[in-house]
Amino acid sequence: MSSNPNNPNRPCPLERTRNIGIAAHIDAGKTTLTERILFYTGMIHRIGEVHDGATTTDHMEQERERGITITSAAVTCEWVQKPNDGIFKLFESEKQRVNIIDTPGHVDFTAEVERSLRVLDGTIVVFCGVAGVQPQTETVWRQATKYNVPRIVFVNKMDRVGADFNNVLNEVREKLHATAAAVLIPIGAEDQLRGQIDVVNQQAVIYSDDDKFGSTFTIEELTEDQKLIAMEAREELIDTVADLDDELGEKYLMEEEITPGDLKSAIRRVTIANKFVPVSGGSAFKNKGVQFLVDAVIDYLPSPLDVVPAKGQKANDEEAVVIAEADDNKPFCSLAFKLWADKYVGKLVFFRVYSGTVSKGDSVYNPRTGKQERVSRIIQVQADKHEEIETCYAGDIAAFVGIKNVTTGDTLCNKKFDIMLEPPTFPEPVIAMAVEPKTKADQEKMSIGLGRLQEEDPTFVVKTDEDTGQTIIAGMGELHLEVIIDRLKREFKVEANVGKPQIAYRETITKAAAGDGVLKKQTGGKGQYGRVKLEVRPNEQGKGLTIENKVVGGAIPKEFINAVYGGIKDAMVNGSVAGYPVVDVHVEVVDGDSHDVDSNENAFHMAAIFAMRDAFENAGAILLEPVMDVEVTTPDEYQGDIMGDLNRRRALIGGMETRGPVCTLKAKVPLAEMFGYMTALRTVSSGRASFTMEPSSFEPVPQAIVDEKFGERV
Repeated sequence: MSSNPNNPNRPCPLERTRNIGIAAHIDAGKTTLTERILFYTGMIHRIGEVHDGATTTDHMEQERERGITITSAAVTCEWVQKPNDGIFKLFESEKQRVNIIDTPGHVDFTAEVERSLRVLDGTIVVFCGVAGVQPQTETVWRQATKYNVPRIVFVNKMDRVGADFNNVLNEVREKLHATAAAVLIPIGAEDQLRGQIDVVNQQAVIYSDDDKFGSTFTIEELTEDQKLIAMEAREELIDTVADLDDELGEKYLMEEEITPGDLKSAIRRVTIANKFVPVSGGSAFKNKGVQFLVDAVIDYLPSPLDVVPAKGQKANDEEAVVIAEADDNKPFCSLAFKLWADKYVGKLVFFRVYSGTVSKGDSVYNPRTGKQERVSRIIQVQADKHEEIETCYAGDIAAFVGIKNVTTGDTLCNKKFDIMLEPPTFPEPVIAMAVEPKTKADQEKMSIGLGRLQEEDPTFVVKTDEDTGQTIIAGMGELHLEVIIDRLKREFKVEANVGKPQIAYRETITKAAAGDGVLKKQTGGKGQYGRVKLEVRPNEQGKGLTIENKVVGGAIPKEFINAVYGGIKDAMVNGSVAGYPVVDVHVEVVDGDSHDVDSNENAFHMAAIFAMRDAFENAGAILLEPVMDVEVTTPDEYQGDIMGDLNRRRALIGGMETRGPVCTLKAKVPLAEMFGYMTALRTVSSGRASFTMEPSSFEPVPQAIVDEKFGERV
């Protein structure tokens, strides 16, 4: 890296830039927290509330109506850590730039979380002080671990009845296996919540109730009771961090004085190294604890300079590793992580710059398409407001207007910089339904609309059923497809009829078998001939299709081997049980036969398909169905009825936990049995129970159900 990675014209240096996400289980308070941060940083002058449908980041009509976040929204704000009564801060009184992405909590929109975490340097994971660690939080946590994203935990809703900070802290340690300790402990709980104990500085932060939205706070000495809590928490914090950080560990062993500066620097190092998670508590809705949480973001989460530089490959050489350093002076390289059709400015391509700078008038190159395009406009997005900028610098997040032929995960870079960054990965859709326009005149409009929505959302798939000619849409859940149909109506003015949801079944095999396939055609003149012998066996779950070539002596000429592979892959599209895609199979091509004149690629392609079909007939093929992890939260008195209903839905009850009057049931339930469950649950519990579900795995369908749904196998 050059001595100074900052361009002299950039508004805020790299070391004072933070790219963070706010992620959590549905309803933990992410959007409310984002709204407070924007207010305290001066980006907005009136706080919007989710229940009023007036928040900044939830700017889609569907989001405001439903009170949920559907798309991740990017906002940029500035923060100055204010010096205050002896409170030690690492970056005191310097202006910091914070780019925030507020992500959805609902499992149907997990792709939004996935793509956001791929481009962020750190994240605040929000927990509800009452509910603690919930299923979708575990998913978010796994996603953050996958992309190696450092985390801070904010225990929100400490003003609610039943909130318990220590309980949530223990759950973070036990359920998420995180090394965590408190840095900001709530003072009081429920209606007595007043402020926070600053563990590092051993002082109390009391937020003003009468002041508008808690903008002011005072720093006070700890009371005797608070001192005991603070001392114990500081010892635990030092013990934990000293075990992980050599520098602090040495001071600790030598029994030298550990200053707040020493402790904060050590917490920063181990948090960035992903060895430690600082935990803070408060209430975003009641405006208590947010300012010091933003200070903690600045103090402990990394700048683009602190994280491992982005790695990519050369476009035509998968082995060569190329590095994109966070440096304005290096060649330009960025990742397009989200596409969005904005009703005012047209198609937006959100991108994160990893190295170099890009300005209006520059050309950007897409290694996937091999095409170059000129940048006409760059905008910085303040949620639903747009600010045009001339140049975007390393480490920043912005959007190009009007760039074509881009998909989520594309690298956009300088043509001379040969690099392809790793795109985010997305789960397969689990639910599908047929859709058709109400009038023939709308057919073309519907195709255009679905095409646009598919461009934006990598987990939304549109295809045509070859047998029926119907348009099939597939996604991550009922709510996901419901929102798609709603957007089709509002944004593209297409009224659509929708078929009953269909499950995305899969097939696999249970035992080894051999297959022999021959294509032999003689039609006068040149014929077609190819023979393929292969063996199949079950692969471990999630491994997909693997192929091994064991042909010896040129029984299948080398030039036709790729055609055989293509035939094997095509045969996996339709299984022998009910015609669903086949997964997790290992194939060994063992022998074959060819003819000097009549053999060609097509003959071997077809012979491989026949061989696979032959093998499937004897390989114990079974149908697999998506199974969901379901968690139901209910008042105690409805527990028996709910368990009975789940058992009728072929559920496997995994556990039960009671906290006060509330019971939490965990179960694995086939997705096919979960349609309309929300209505059934409301009926059973008089509307007092709620549930969440997320994909778990694909499991075999009982034979009786296969026979009932698809007819008995011959």
